[in-house]
Amino acid sequence: MKVYNKLVRDKIPQVIEAAGKKFDVRKADKKEHYKLLEVKLEEEVKEFLEDKNLEELADVMEVLFGLAENMGYSEEELLQKRMEKKEERGGFNEGIVLEKVYE
Repeated sequence: MKVYNKLVRDKIPQVIEAAGKKFDVRKADKKEHYKLLEVKLEEEVKEFLEDKNLEELADVMEVLFGLAENMGYSEEELLQKRMEKKEERGGFNEGIVLEKVYE
C-alpha cells in the first residue's frame, strides 16, 4: 500500500479502478481544497522547472484554473484578466530586464 494524501485530478479514481486496484479517496471542503491547490501548484511548478516540457506547463495551468474556480472565478475570467494585464503592461515575451530606475 502506498499513501499519497494529496490532491489528484478528478478522473484519477477511475484510472486506478480501471487498473483493478483498490483505493480510498475523500472530498476536501473548500478551505482545505484551496490549501491543497497551493501545495499542488508548488509541486507542479517544481516538476515543470525540472522537466521543462509542455505537459508539466499544462499541469501548472490546470492548477491555476482550479485556484481561480475555488476563489469564485471562471477560467474565462482568469484568461480575461491575463489579457487585460498584458494589454496594459505587456507580457514577458521580449526578455526585458529592469536593472535600475534613476530618481
